[in-house]
Amino acid sequence: MKGIVGYDKILADDIPQIAFIGRSNVGKSSLINLLTNSKIARTSSFPGRTQEINIFLINDSFYLVDIPGYGFARLSSGGREKIGGMIDNYLFNTSHNQKKIILIIDANIGFTETDLSMLDELKKNNKNFLIIANKIDKMNQSESYKKLKEIEEQSEGQLVIPFSTKKKKGLETLLKKIFS
Repeated sequence: MKGIVGYDKILADDIPQIAFIGRSNVGKSSLINLLTNSKIARTSSFPGRTQEINIFLINDSFYLVDIPGYGFARLSSGGREKIGGMIDNYLFNTSHNQKKIILIIDANIGFTETDLSMLDELKKNNKNFLIIANKIDKMNQSESYKKLKEIEEQSEGQLVIPFSTKKKKGLETLLKKIFS
């Protein structure tokens, strides 16, 4: 693992990058741990813990990139600005060529304003991305159906994968889509 806060030559090599983005405490690190069947990404119940871009080289063939969560209110405005700058720089203002970007939202909450803003930026910048509606295990089937329908409508045709890191629901679909 390598943590960076600005430019690093590791991001300019030809190894494909799969980036994970979403609000604080939405499950980015837990998802990376599930995908690697390990605990390489630090998880925390305290939102906003990740404050640098964490890069994990997997089998010498691709990077999993854990991007800090956006929209966390307890950080100072300078802290939020710094993290926002890192996110923008990595995703939009450089020549980093992500193979895939995984936008993770909390299925219980649905799209927030900041999620919709990120969705819009990903589309505007022609990024190859998909949406994970995480934490569906925390809803009953009726709530889940209703919320997922709402999320799919707001995503305007973008692929939405219902997901649960605890129950591994959606994992097979996610793996197929990441590497297709």
